[in-house]
Amino acid sequence: MAASFVAAPSELRIRDGGRLVVVTFDGLGTFELPAEYLRVESPSAEVQGHTAREKKTVPGKRNVAITGAEPVGNYAIRLIFSDGHSSGLFTWETFADLGQNRDEKWAAYLANLAEKGLSRDP
Repeated sequence: MAASFVAAPSELRIRDGGRLVVVTFDGLGTFELPAEYLRVESPSAEVQGHTAREKKTVPGKRNVAITGAEPVGNYAIRLIFSDGHSSGLFTWETFADLGQNRDEKWAAYLANLAEKGLSRDP
């Protein structure tokens, strides 16, 4: 889990036509986070629910891209996805957590898709 306070990244770039976010934190390293991963792990209540039991498994996002990003104070950005989703605020702590725990979170997502008979394809 990411630390409770993470300083702003030294760099945050959207690359590959919106398919990849590259975020660099001093002391933590650089993380390459695909748009699909960010979409299905969005910190929004729509995806995460209000408790761990309410978390949704979001299928069909293989081709999603990021079409915009808006700063939120000095602590987060709002990503706007090509499917219209824009309600998640990605704090610096969220980016650090998603980067540090990417392999585990992605494996759990793929297992949940398989268990529910869902696909990454639209």
